[in-house]
Amino acid sequence: MTTRLEFKADLTVTSEGLIEGIAWPFGSADRVGDIIEKGAIATPTTLPMLFAHDQSQVIGVWDTIAETDAGLTVKGRLLIDDVARANEVRAMISAKAVSGLSIGFVTTKSTPRARGRTINALTLHEISVVAVPCHPGAQITSLKSDDTTPMIKDTHMDPELINDQPPAIPANAPQIDTKAFDEIKARLDKMEAKANRPQGVHIAGPVASDETKAFGNFLRRGVERISPDEAKALTVGTDANGGFLAPQEFGGELIKLLNEFSPLRQYAKVIQISAASIIYPRRLTGTSASWTAETANRVASGMTFEQVTMTPYELATFTDASNALLEDNAYNLEGELLSDFAESFAKTEGLAFVKGTGTGQPVGIMTSTDIAEIKTGVAANFPAANPADVLIAMYHKIASVFAQTGVWMMNRNTLAVVRTWKDGNGRYLVLDPITAGAPSTLLGRPVVEMTDMDDIGAGKCPILFGDMSGYRIIDRVGLTTLRDPYSLAANGQVRFHARKRVGADVTHPDRFIKLKCAV
Repeated sequence: MTTRLEFKADLTVTSEGLIEGIAWPFGSADRVGDIIEKGAIATPTTLPMLFAHDQSQVIGVWDTIAETDAGLTVKGRLLIDDVARANEVRAMISAKAVSGLSIGFVTTKSTPRARGRTINALTLHEISVVAVPCHPGAQITSLKSDDTTPMIKDTHMDPELINDQPPAIPANAPQIDTKAFDEIKARLDKMEAKANRPQGVHIAGPVASDETKAFGNFLRRGVERISPDEAKALTVGTDANGGFLAPQEFGGELIKLLNEFSPLRQYAKVIQISAASIIYPRRLTGTSASWTAETANRVASGMTFEQVTMTPYELATFTDASNALLEDNAYNLEGELLSDFAESFAKTEGLAFVKGTGTGQPVGIMTSTDIAEIKTGVAANFPAANPADVLIAMYHKIASVFAQTGVWMMNRNTLAVVRTWKDGNGRYLVLDPITAGAPSTLLGRPVVEMTDMDDIGAGKCPILFGDMSGYRIIDRVGLTTLRDPYSLAANGQVRFHARKRVGADVTHPDRFIKLKCAV
């Protein structure tokens, strides 16, 4: 069953803007042969009142929606004091130039007929005032007035008369621009024709924020050519270098992609800081209680600490795009740049999180000299001992509280070897997940593939086990972009610079153990 918005649809209006009518007559077919059964319409309490199904032309609200013997009866009000278009529509209805209603809905249950369908259930989304309704009986039934306006007699219209011989316009009616009505009718005809075509399921995404829209226009046209409102939306992201912070949705999507490229981010402790560096106290020794007699002297004990200073480092890249591409772009340019930046950033920071030197870049988890090692046989005979024994020794080398939340880290090549290991009963140590999307497990703990881990080799550490909360990542500045239209102007291109500041270090080495091959 396709999910699409369909348009179907008698109507009165007062000079104050009160409006009522029959949005859908039951028991008769519309122009395409569809019949909607009584009781099929899920009627909400209120609905927006649109003009010609144009979501940018909200002209009022329907306050009462009810099923009667005559059909789906609606009552509402035009916002004539607040919306100029609503006043224009009231004049059109008064002049009989616009006399119909049309409903927008999604069919949830229907049965085919020789021509058209019998619709048994639908969800109502909006009701529009239209020039030509899809159902001949969905018409404005009468026009009412107050004491300040000459009374126009309530008129109940015959559907056939409406479609074949429109009523004459009163002599004292306002002059209407018929050309505009012809354009509206043509537009509506196209919309209804499009709505009646078979369509695939479409799930609408979230509405973009003002900052996101402004950011997209900034990428395409630059600061000089965006509107004042867009410039105001971007002001919150202005940094000292003249760049612009990506909107929250954009930055959040970047982090999601970073997690896909660099899974260590998913398991490490990640925090946002607002200073040039951050200092963490790390306890080296703690207090020690001892048994003592009732009146004997107590033995003093204390704690010792050291400090771990973490500093964010800058990560940057750029990409070039032609002016023609930016001007004629009809697809998701922001998404293309996002994907390009995410891949560049993730590959670079992912390598640093594993093997970073700490000089101008984060300290990698595998380069920390504070993490303990278990040594095994030479790489040619890896491991020298029983595989299960080696892994069990690693698992029990760290405290239980951390082992129970630990993960195994290795690259794909090492995992291919470990997958062949069996216990004494011939059962494979690595178990594939039962639930789709879940990781494989080793001794009951998840296995995380890290591309940048070492292969099995002499003096290498191909496997790490531990609680990743002991490795901390600090984000100082999120994704910042700078649009440079000058450097490549001679080539008809614009350069986009992207940067962020991030740092990382091992804060609790006692939560990890690594396996090292003998030299």
